Amino acid sequence: MEARVTAHSRYTIADIDKRLYGSFLEHLGRAVYTGIYEPGHPTALPNGMRKDVIDLVRELDTPICRYPGGNFVSAYNWEDGIGPKEGRPTRLDLAWRTSESNQVGIHEFAEWAEAAGTEMMLAVNLGSRGLDAARNFVEYVNHPGGSQWSDLRRQNGRAEPWNVKLWCLGNEMDGPWQVGHKSAAEYGHLANETAKAIRAFDDKLELVVCGSSHSDMATYPRWEATVLDATYDQVDYISLHMYFENYEKRTSEFLALPEKLDRYIGTVSGVIDFVKGSKRSNRDVKISFDEWNVWYHERKNDAKRMREWNWPHAPVLLEDIYNFEDVLQVGCIINTFIRRSDVVRVACIAQLVNVIAPIMTEPSGSSWRQTIYHPLHLASRYGRGTALQLDVDCATYVSNVSEAVSYLDIAGVHDADAGTLTFFAVNRHSSEAASIKLAVERFGTIRGVEHTLIKHDDLEARNTKDNPDNVSPRKTSDAVMDGNSVSVSVPPYSYSMIRIRL
Repeated sequence: MEARVTAHSRYTIADIDKRLYGSFLEHLGRAVYTGIYEPGHPTALPNGMRKDVIDLVRELDTPICRYPGGNFVSAYNWEDGIGPKEGRPTRLDLAWRTSESNQVGIHEFAEWAEAAGTEMMLAVNLGSRGLDAARNFVEYVNHPGGSQWSDLRRQNGRAEPWNVKLWCLGNEMDGPWQVGHKSAAEYGHLANETAKAIRAFDDKLELVVCGSSHSDMATYPRWEATVLDATYDQVDYISLHMYFENYEKRTSEFLALPEKLDRYIGTVSGVIDFVKGSKRSNRDVKISFDEWNVWYHERKNDAKRMREWNWPHAPVLLEDIYNFEDVLQVGCIINTFIRRSDVVRVACIAQLVNVIAPIMTEPSGSSWRQTIYHPLHLASRYGRGTALQLDVDCATYVSNVSEAVSYLDIAGVHDADAGTLTFFAVNRHSSEAASIKLAVERFGTIRGVEHTLIKHDDLEARNTKDNPDNVSPRKTSDAVMDGNSVSVSVPPYSYSMIRIRL
Protein backbone atom coordinates (compact mmCIF):
# COMPACT_ATOMS: atom_id res chain seq x y z
CA MET A 1 0.00 0.00 0.00
CA GLU A 2 1.40 3.36 -1.06
CA ALA A 3 0.74 6.66 0.71
CA ARG A 4 1.85 10.09 -0.42
CA VAL A 5 1.97 12.91 2.10
CA THR A 6 2.93 16.52 1.37
CA ALA A 7 3.79 19.11 4.01
CA HIS A 8 4.15 22.74 2.89
CA SER A 9 5.40 25.55 5.14
CA ARG A 10 2.54 27.83 4.06
CA TYR A 11 -0.25 25.40 4.87
CA THR A 12 -0.71 25.42 8.62
CA ILE A 13 -3.60 24.87 11.02
CA ALA A 14 -2.63 26.59 14.28
CA ASP A 15 0.05 26.97 16.89
CA ILE A 16 -0.59 24.08 19.27
CA ASP A 17 -1.44 24.96 22.87
CA LYS A 18 0.82 22.77 25.00
CA ARG A 19 -2.22 21.99 27.16
CA LEU A 20 -3.42 19.74 24.34
CA TYR A 21 -1.34 17.07 26.11
CA GLY A 22 -2.92 17.52 29.53
CA SER A 23 -4.25 14.95 31.95
CA PHE A 24 -6.78 14.38 34.71
CA LEU A 25 -6.91 13.06 38.28
CA GLU A 26 -10.15 12.34 40.11
CA HIS A 27 -10.84 11.01 43.58
CA LEU A 28 -11.85 7.69 42.04
CA GLY A 29 -10.54 4.21 42.77
CA ARG A 30 -6.76 4.22 43.26
CA ALA A 31 -6.01 7.33 41.21
CA VAL A 32 -5.12 9.35 44.31
CA TYR A 33 -4.70 6.88 47.17
CA THR A 34 -1.91 4.37 46.34
CA GLY A 35 -1.71 6.16 42.99
CA ILE A 36 -0.04 9.52 43.49
CA TYR A 37 -0.29 9.42 47.31
CA GLU A 38 0.95 6.58 49.50
CA PRO A 39 2.65 7.46 52.78
CA GLY A 40 5.02 4.68 53.74
CA HIS A 41 5.82 3.73 50.16
CA PRO A 42 9.58 3.19 49.65
CA THR A 43 9.71 6.22 47.33
CA ALA A 44 7.30 8.42 49.29
CA LEU A 45 8.31 12.03 49.86
CA PRO A 46 7.76 13.57 53.31
CA ASN A 47 4.27 14.68 52.18
CA GLY A 48 3.32 11.12 51.21
CA MET A 49 3.53 11.55 47.43
CA ARG A 50 5.09 8.70 45.46
CA LYS A 51 8.32 9.88 43.86
CA ASP A 52 8.31 7.02 41.34
CA VAL A 53 4.97 8.24 39.97
CA ILE A 54 6.14 11.85 39.94
CA ASP A 55 9.13 10.80 37.83
CA LEU A 56 6.87 9.09 35.26
CA VAL A 57 4.59 12.13 35.09
CA ARG A 58 7.56 14.46 34.61
CA GLU A 59 8.78 12.20 31.82
CA LEU A 60 5.41 12.70 30.09
CA ASP A 61 5.87 16.47 30.42
CA THR A 62 2.22 16.85 31.42
CA PRO A 63 1.44 20.56 31.05
CA ILE A 64 -1.83 20.61 33.00
CA CYS A 65 -3.84 18.31 35.25
CA ARG A 66 -7.59 18.60 35.85
CA TYR A 67 -8.74 17.99 39.45
CA PRO A 68 -10.67 16.85 41.57
CA GLY A 69 -13.27 15.50 39.10
CA GLY A 70 -15.05 14.19 37.13
CA ASN A 71 -18.31 12.90 38.58
CA PHE A 72 -16.74 13.14 42.03
CA VAL A 73 -16.74 16.94 42.00
CA SER A 74 -20.53 17.22 41.73
CA ALA A 75 -21.02 16.30 45.39
CA TYR A 76 -17.65 17.47 46.73
CA ASN A 77 -17.13 19.98 49.52
CA TRP A 78 -13.71 21.47 48.85
CA GLU A 79 -13.48 22.66 52.47
CA ASP A 80 -13.30 19.00 53.59
CA GLY A 81 -9.78 18.77 52.15
CA ILE A 82 -8.14 21.64 54.05
CA GLY A 83 -6.80 22.06 57.59
CA PRO A 84 -5.23 19.45 59.89
CA LYS A 85 -5.62 15.97 58.44
CA GLU A 86 -6.79 14.48 61.72
CA GLY A 87 -9.80 16.81 61.63
CA ARG A 88 -10.90 16.12 58.08
CA PRO A 89 -14.20 14.26 57.68
CA THR A 90 -14.76 10.99 55.85
CA ARG A 91 -17.57 11.39 53.32
CA LEU A 92 -19.54 9.01 51.14
CA ASP A 93 -18.88 9.64 47.46
CA LEU A 94 -22.19 9.17 45.67
CA ALA A 95 -20.63 9.05 42.20
CA TRP A 96 -18.59 5.87 42.72
CA ARG A 97 -20.17 4.46 45.92
CA THR A 98 -16.92 4.74 47.86
CA SER A 99 -15.74 6.53 50.98
CA GLU A 100 -13.46 9.56 50.78
CA SER A 101 -10.97 10.22 53.60
CA ASN A 102 -10.06 13.72 52.37
CA GLN A 103 -6.43 13.10 53.29
CA VAL A 104 -5.61 14.68 49.93
CA GLY A 105 -7.12 18.08 49.24
CA ILE A 106 -6.10 21.24 47.44
CA HIS A 107 -2.88 21.76 49.44
CA GLU A 108 -1.63 18.23 48.86
CA PHE A 109 -2.62 18.21 45.21
CA ALA A 110 -0.91 21.56 44.64
CA GLU A 111 2.31 20.26 46.20
CA TRP A 112 2.13 17.19 43.98
CA ALA A 113 1.48 19.28 40.86
CA GLU A 114 4.50 21.46 41.58
CA ALA A 115 6.71 18.41 42.10
CA ALA A 116 5.35 16.78 38.92
CA GLY A 117 5.94 19.92 36.85
CA THR A 118 2.30 20.41 35.91
CA GLU A 119 -0.19 23.25 36.29
CA MET A 120 -3.53 22.83 38.03
CA MET A 121 -6.87 22.93 36.22
CA LEU A 122 -9.47 23.05 38.98
CA ALA A 123 -13.16 22.17 38.88
CA VAL A 124 -15.91 23.65 41.05
CA ASN A 125 -19.05 21.85 42.22
CA LEU A 126 -22.13 23.08 40.37
CA GLY A 127 -24.09 19.91 41.14
CA SER A 128 -24.91 19.79 44.84
CA ARG A 129 -23.52 23.29 45.44
CA GLY A 130 -23.21 26.47 43.42
CA LEU A 131 -22.01 30.04 43.05
CA ASP A 132 -21.08 30.81 46.65
CA ALA A 133 -18.94 27.72 47.23
CA ALA A 134 -17.27 28.28 43.85
CA ARG A 135 -16.31 31.90 44.51
CA ASN A 136 -15.01 30.98 47.96
CA PHE A 137 -12.84 28.24 46.47
CA VAL A 138 -11.40 30.63 43.89
CA GLU A 139 -10.67 33.17 46.63
CA TYR A 140 -8.99 30.53 48.80
CA VAL A 141 -6.77 29.41 45.93
CA ASN A 142 -5.94 32.70 44.22
CA HIS A 143 -6.22 35.67 46.60
CA PRO A 144 -2.96 36.85 48.25
CA GLY A 145 -4.41 37.61 51.69
CA GLY A 146 -6.51 39.95 53.77
CA SER A 147 -9.82 38.12 53.33
CA GLN A 148 -11.50 35.27 55.18
CA TRP A 149 -10.68 32.51 52.74
CA SER A 150 -7.22 33.66 51.70
CA ASP A 151 -6.22 34.15 55.33
CA LEU A 152 -7.48 30.64 56.09
CA ARG A 153 -5.20 29.32 53.34
CA ARG A 154 -2.29 31.17 54.90
CA GLN A 155 -3.24 29.76 58.31
CA ASN A 156 -3.21 26.29 56.71
CA GLY A 157 0.41 26.72 55.66
CA ARG A 158 0.37 28.29 52.18
CA ALA A 159 1.32 31.97 52.25
CA GLU A 160 1.34 32.64 48.51
CA PRO A 161 -1.68 32.08 46.28
CA TRP A 162 -1.46 29.35 43.68
CA ASN A 163 -2.83 31.63 40.94
CA VAL A 164 -4.67 28.86 39.10
CA LYS A 165 -5.67 30.13 35.68
CA LEU A 166 -8.07 27.51 34.33
CA TRP A 167 -11.37 26.65 36.06
CA CYS A 168 -14.11 24.17 35.11
CA LEU A 169 -17.70 25.17 35.88
CA GLY A 170 -18.93 21.77 36.98
CA ASN A 171 -18.73 18.42 35.20
CA GLU A 172 -21.00 16.64 32.71
CA MET A 173 -24.06 18.53 33.88
CA ASP A 174 -26.00 17.20 30.87
CA GLY A 175 -25.77 13.65 32.28
CA PRO A 176 -28.73 12.19 34.24
CA TRP A 177 -26.14 10.20 36.24
CA GLN A 178 -24.61 13.41 37.58
CA VAL A 179 -25.37 14.52 41.13
CA GLY A 180 -27.31 17.75 40.68
CA HIS A 181 -28.04 17.14 36.98
CA LYS A 182 -29.69 20.13 35.34
CA SER A 183 -31.38 21.00 32.09
CA ALA A 184 -29.39 23.06 29.62
CA ALA A 185 -31.34 26.20 30.54
CA GLU A 186 -30.89 25.62 34.30
CA TYR A 187 -27.20 24.89 33.97
CA GLY A 188 -26.60 27.72 31.51
CA HIS A 189 -28.08 30.24 33.94
CA LEU A 190 -26.11 28.91 36.93
CA ALA A 191 -22.86 28.68 34.97
CA ASN A 192 -23.26 32.22 33.67
CA GLU A 193 -23.92 33.68 37.11
CA THR A 194 -21.02 31.73 38.60
CA ALA A 195 -18.74 32.89 35.79
CA LYS A 196 -19.79 36.51 36.37
CA ALA A 197 -18.94 36.21 40.06
CA ILE A 198 -15.56 34.66 39.32
CA ARG A 199 -14.81 37.36 36.74
CA ALA A 200 -15.73 40.01 39.29
CA PHE A 201 -12.82 38.59 41.30
CA ASP A 202 -10.44 38.25 38.32
CA ASP A 203 -11.51 38.81 34.73
CA LYS A 204 -8.29 37.26 33.39
CA LEU A 205 -9.13 33.72 34.51
CA GLU A 206 -10.06 31.13 31.88
CA LEU A 207 -13.42 29.43 32.41
CA VAL A 208 -14.70 26.16 30.97
CA VAL A 209 -18.44 25.53 30.62
CA CYS A 210 -19.87 22.00 30.32
CA GLY A 211 -20.73 20.69 26.88
CA SER A 212 -22.10 17.26 26.02
CA SER A 213 -20.72 14.21 27.83
CA HIS A 214 -20.58 12.44 24.48
CA SER A 215 -22.00 12.85 21.00
CA ASP A 216 -24.68 10.17 21.51
CA MET A 217 -26.47 12.18 24.21
CA ALA A 218 -30.11 12.84 23.30
CA THR A 219 -29.61 16.56 24.05
CA TYR A 220 -26.55 16.92 21.77
CA PRO A 221 -25.92 19.41 20.13
CA ARG A 222 -28.88 21.46 21.36
CA TRP A 223 -27.23 21.44 24.79
CA GLU A 224 -24.22 23.33 23.43
CA ALA A 225 -26.41 25.89 21.67
CA THR A 226 -28.51 26.59 24.79
CA VAL A 227 -25.59 26.70 27.23
CA LEU A 228 -23.42 28.86 24.98
CA ASP A 229 -26.30 31.24 24.32
CA ALA A 230 -26.49 31.76 28.09
CA THR A 231 -22.74 31.94 28.82
CA TYR A 232 -20.93 33.02 25.66
CA ASP A 233 -19.84 36.44 26.94
CA GLN A 234 -18.35 34.95 30.14
CA VAL A 235 -16.54 31.73 29.20
CA ASP A 236 -13.47 30.77 27.20
CA TYR A 237 -14.02 27.06 26.51
CA ILE A 238 -16.75 24.48 26.24
CA SER A 239 -15.80 21.01 27.44
CA LEU A 240 -16.37 17.80 25.48
CA HIS A 241 -15.82 14.19 26.59
CA MET A 242 -15.55 10.94 24.64
CA TYR A 243 -14.51 7.40 25.49
CA PHE A 244 -13.68 4.70 22.96
CA GLU A 245 -14.93 1.10 23.15
CA ASN A 246 -14.31 -2.15 21.33
CA TYR A 247 -16.66 -4.67 22.91
CA GLU A 248 -17.20 -6.41 19.56
CA LYS A 249 -13.44 -6.86 19.03
CA ARG A 250 -13.52 -5.44 15.51
CA THR A 251 -10.23 -3.59 15.13
CA SER A 252 -11.08 -1.84 11.86
CA GLU A 253 -14.28 -0.40 13.37
CA PHE A 254 -12.51 0.51 16.60
CA LEU A 255 -9.78 2.43 14.78
CA ALA A 256 -12.39 4.26 12.69
CA LEU A 257 -13.95 5.87 15.78
CA PRO A 258 -11.69 8.96 15.61
CA GLU A 259 -13.73 9.87 12.49
CA LYS A 260 -16.70 10.19 14.85
CA LEU A 261 -14.52 12.25 17.20
CA ASP A 262 -13.59 14.58 14.36
CA ARG A 263 -17.26 15.01 13.42
CA TYR A 264 -18.12 15.74 17.08
CA ILE A 265 -15.50 18.48 17.23
CA GLY A 266 -16.60 19.89 13.90
CA THR A 267 -20.26 20.03 14.93
CA VAL A 268 -19.56 21.79 18.22
CA SER A 269 -17.20 24.17 16.43
CA GLY A 270 -20.11 25.01 14.14
CA VAL A 271 -22.39 25.63 17.12
CA ILE A 272 -19.79 27.97 18.61
CA ASP A 273 -19.66 29.89 15.33
CA PHE A 274 -23.47 30.03 15.19
CA VAL A 275 -23.76 31.47 18.70
CA LYS A 276 -20.90 33.88 18.05
CA GLY A 277 -22.61 35.10 14.90
CA SER A 278 -26.00 35.33 16.58
CA LYS A 279 -24.54 37.54 19.28
CA ARG A 280 -22.49 39.62 16.81
CA SER A 281 -19.58 38.88 19.14
CA ASN A 282 -15.87 39.35 18.61
CA ARG A 283 -15.15 36.89 21.39
CA ASP A 284 -13.69 33.44 20.61
CA VAL A 285 -14.74 30.35 22.53
CA LYS A 286 -12.69 27.20 22.02
CA ILE A 287 -12.99 23.54 23.02
CA SER A 288 -11.51 21.90 26.12
CA PHE A 289 -11.63 18.17 25.43
CA ASP A 290 -10.96 17.41 29.06
CA GLU A 291 -11.91 13.73 29.23
CA TRP A 292 -10.89 11.17 26.63
CA ASN A 293 -9.43 7.68 26.52
CA VAL A 294 -10.11 4.07 25.68
CA TRP A 295 -12.50 2.68 28.31
CA TYR A 296 -14.21 -0.67 28.05
CA HIS A 297 -11.93 -3.47 29.27
CA GLU A 298 -13.30 -3.51 32.84
CA ARG A 299 -16.29 -1.21 32.48
CA LYS A 300 -19.13 -3.74 32.65
CA ASN A 301 -17.53 -5.71 35.48
CA ASP A 302 -16.94 -2.53 37.45
CA ALA A 303 -20.56 -1.41 37.04
CA LYS A 304 -21.68 -4.70 38.60
CA ARG A 305 -19.11 -4.58 41.41
CA MET A 306 -20.08 -1.04 42.37
CA ARG A 307 -23.70 -2.09 42.93
CA GLU A 308 -22.59 -4.82 45.33
CA TRP A 309 -19.93 -3.25 47.52
CA ASN A 310 -20.27 -1.34 50.78
CA TRP A 311 -18.54 2.03 50.37
CA PRO A 312 -14.88 0.90 50.28
CA HIS A 313 -12.02 3.39 50.40
CA ALA A 314 -9.83 3.60 47.27
CA PRO A 315 -10.85 0.23 45.78
CA VAL A 316 -9.59 -1.23 42.53
CA LEU A 317 -11.90 0.48 40.05
CA LEU A 318 -11.70 1.32 36.33
CA GLU A 319 -8.26 -0.27 36.12
CA ASP A 320 -8.23 -1.11 32.43
CA ILE A 321 -5.07 -2.92 31.42
CA TYR A 322 -4.33 -1.59 27.97
CA ASN A 323 -3.08 -3.58 25.01
CA PHE A 324 -1.19 -2.83 21.80
CA GLU A 325 -4.42 -2.20 19.88
CA ASP A 326 -5.12 0.67 22.29
CA VAL A 327 -1.78 2.24 21.32
CA LEU A 328 -3.10 2.62 17.79
CA GLN A 329 -6.36 4.13 19.01
CA VAL A 330 -4.70 6.62 21.33
CA GLY A 331 -2.37 7.61 18.50
CA CYS A 332 -5.33 8.30 16.20
CA ILE A 333 -7.14 10.31 18.90
CA ILE A 334 -4.14 12.54 19.55
CA ASN A 335 -3.64 13.00 15.80
CA THR A 336 -7.26 14.19 15.58
CA PHE A 337 -6.63 16.77 18.29
CA ILE A 338 -3.51 18.00 16.49
CA ARG A 339 -5.44 18.38 13.23
CA ARG A 340 -8.19 20.24 15.13
CA SER A 341 -5.82 22.33 17.24
CA ASP A 342 -7.28 25.55 15.89
CA VAL A 343 -10.39 24.90 18.01
CA VAL A 344 -9.27 22.21 20.51
CA ARG A 345 -6.84 24.06 22.74
CA VAL A 346 -6.96 21.92 25.88
CA ALA A 347 -7.29 18.13 26.14
CA CYS A 348 -6.96 15.83 29.14
CA ILE A 349 -6.45 12.08 28.94
CA ALA A 350 -8.60 10.42 31.59
CA GLN A 351 -6.97 9.59 33.78
CA LEU A 352 -3.31 9.74 34.77
CA VAL A 353 -2.67 6.97 37.31
CA ASN A 354 -4.35 3.55 37.80
CA VAL A 355 -7.85 4.63 36.70
CA ILE A 356 -8.05 4.14 32.89
CA ALA A 357 -4.54 5.48 32.92
CA PRO A 358 -1.15 5.41 31.20
CA ILE A 359 0.59 4.81 34.55
CA MET A 360 -0.05 1.87 36.88
CA THR A 361 1.12 1.31 40.43
CA GLU A 362 1.26 -1.55 42.89
CA PRO A 363 0.53 -0.63 46.52
CA SER A 364 3.86 -0.68 48.39
CA GLY A 365 5.47 -1.79 45.13
CA SER A 366 6.47 -0.80 41.65
CA SER A 367 5.04 1.53 39.02
CA TRP A 368 5.13 1.05 35.27
CA ARG A 369 4.11 2.49 31.91
CA GLN A 370 1.01 1.05 30.28
CA THR A 371 1.07 0.59 26.51
CA ILE A 372 -0.79 3.86 25.90
CA TYR A 373 1.85 5.81 27.81
CA HIS A 374 4.11 5.70 24.79
CA PRO A 375 2.09 7.47 22.06
CA LEU A 376 1.09 10.10 24.63
CA HIS A 377 4.72 10.57 25.65
CA LEU A 378 5.97 10.91 22.07
CA ALA A 379 3.24 13.41 21.15
CA SER A 380 3.66 15.44 24.33
CA ARG A 381 7.43 15.63 23.93
CA TYR A 382 7.65 16.17 20.18
CA GLY A 383 4.21 17.46 19.16
CA ARG A 384 4.77 21.07 20.27
CA GLY A 385 4.83 23.77 17.62
CA THR A 386 2.61 24.50 14.61
CA ALA A 387 0.14 21.92 13.32
CA LEU A 388 0.42 21.37 9.58
CA GLN A 389 -2.34 20.98 7.00
CA LEU A 390 -1.12 17.86 5.22
CA ASP A 391 -2.13 16.62 1.80
CA VAL A 392 -2.62 12.87 2.15
CA ASP A 393 -3.22 10.43 -0.69
CA CYS A 394 -3.89 6.93 0.60
CA ALA A 395 -6.36 4.09 0.16
CA THR A 396 -9.48 4.09 2.36
CA TYR A 397 -11.94 1.60 3.80
CA VAL A 398 -15.64 1.67 4.66
CA SER A 399 -16.74 1.58 8.31
CA ASN A 400 -19.92 2.13 10.30
CA VAL A 401 -18.92 5.70 11.12
CA SER A 402 -17.46 6.76 7.76
CA GLU A 403 -17.45 5.60 4.16
CA ALA A 404 -13.85 6.70 3.65
CA VAL A 405 -11.47 5.97 6.53
CA SER A 406 -7.88 6.48 5.45
CA TYR A 407 -5.65 3.51 6.19
CA LEU A 408 -2.96 6.03 7.08
CA ASP A 409 -3.84 8.35 9.96
CA ILE A 410 -1.18 11.04 10.12
CA ALA A 411 -0.59 14.43 11.73
CA GLY A 412 2.37 16.77 11.31
CA VAL A 413 3.97 19.42 13.53
CA HIS A 414 6.63 22.00 12.71
CA ASP A 415 8.78 23.13 15.63
CA ALA A 416 10.63 26.16 14.28
CA ASP A 417 12.66 26.60 17.47
CA ALA A 418 13.94 23.02 17.42
CA GLY A 419 14.26 22.99 13.63
CA THR A 420 12.19 19.84 13.23
CA LEU A 421 9.21 18.40 11.41
CA THR A 422 7.52 15.57 13.29
CA PHE A 423 4.91 13.23 11.85
CA PHE A 424 2.80 10.84 13.91
CA ALA A 425 1.43 8.03 11.78
CA VAL A 426 -0.86 5.05 12.43
CA ASN A 427 -1.17 2.33 9.81
CA ARG A 428 -4.73 1.05 10.20
CA HIS A 429 -4.30 -1.75 7.66
CA SER A 430 -4.36 -5.26 9.13
CA SER A 431 -2.04 -6.92 6.62
CA GLU A 432 -0.29 -4.40 4.36
CA ALA A 433 2.67 -2.20 5.17
CA ALA A 434 2.33 1.44 4.21
CA SER A 435 5.07 2.73 1.94
CA ILE A 436 5.02 6.42 2.82
CA LYS A 437 6.55 9.11 0.63
CA LEU A 438 6.82 12.32 2.66
CA ALA A 439 7.36 15.41 0.53
CA VAL A 440 8.57 18.46 2.46
CA GLU A 441 8.20 21.78 0.64
CA ARG A 442 9.70 25.18 1.56
CA PHE A 443 11.03 24.15 4.96
CA GLY A 444 14.67 24.22 3.94
CA THR A 445 17.15 21.41 3.62
CA ILE A 446 16.52 18.04 5.24
CA ARG A 447 19.56 17.27 7.36
CA GLY A 448 18.50 14.03 8.98
CA VAL A 449 15.59 11.75 9.78
CA GLU A 450 14.78 9.21 12.46
CA HIS A 451 11.94 6.73 12.75
CA THR A 452 10.51 5.55 16.08
CA LEU A 453 8.19 2.56 15.82
CA ILE A 454 5.71 0.90 18.18
CA LYS A 455 4.76 -2.50 16.84
CA HIS A 456 3.72 -5.85 18.30
CA ASP A 457 2.47 -8.91 16.47
CA ASP A 458 -0.19 -9.49 19.12
CA LEU A 459 -2.92 -6.82 19.33
CA GLU A 460 -3.70 -8.07 22.84
CA ALA A 461 -0.12 -7.64 24.08
CA ARG A 462 0.04 -5.75 27.39
CA ASN A 463 2.62 -4.26 29.73
CA THR A 464 2.64 -5.61 33.27
CA LYS A 465 4.71 -5.09 36.40
CA ASP A 466 6.65 -8.24 35.48
CA ASN A 467 7.00 -7.31 31.80
CA PRO A 468 6.79 -3.51 31.72
CA ASP A 469 8.48 -3.07 28.31
CA ASN A 470 6.55 -5.69 26.34
CA VAL A 471 5.05 -2.94 24.17
CA SER A 472 7.43 0.00 23.82
CA PRO A 473 9.01 2.25 21.18
CA ARG A 474 12.16 1.30 19.32
CA LYS A 475 14.34 3.21 16.87
CA THR A 476 14.64 1.89 13.31
CA SER A 477 16.97 2.76 10.44
CA ASP A 478 14.48 2.33 7.60
CA ALA A 479 13.68 6.03 6.94
CA VAL A 480 15.57 7.26 3.86
CA MET A 481 16.20 10.85 2.75
CA ASP A 482 15.82 11.71 -0.93
CA GLY A 483 16.23 15.42 -1.68
CA ASN A 484 13.29 17.22 -0.12
CA SER A 485 11.43 14.02 0.71
CA VAL A 486 11.62 11.04 3.04
CA SER A 487 10.59 7.48 2.31
CA VAL A 488 9.66 5.05 5.05
CA SER A 489 7.78 1.77 5.19
CA VAL A 490 5.59 1.23 8.28
CA PRO A 491 4.26 -2.23 9.16
CA PRO A 492 0.55 -3.11 9.27
CA TYR A 493 -1.14 -2.13 12.52
CA SER A 494 1.67 0.08 13.79
CA TYR A 495 2.37 3.48 15.29
CA SER A 496 5.26 5.59 14.02
CA MET A 497 6.94 8.89 14.79
CA ILE A 498 8.96 10.20 11.85
CA ARG A 499 11.15 13.12 12.92
CA ILE A 500 12.95 15.24 10.33
CA ARG A 501 15.80 17.58 11.23
CA LEU A 502 16.03 20.74 9.12
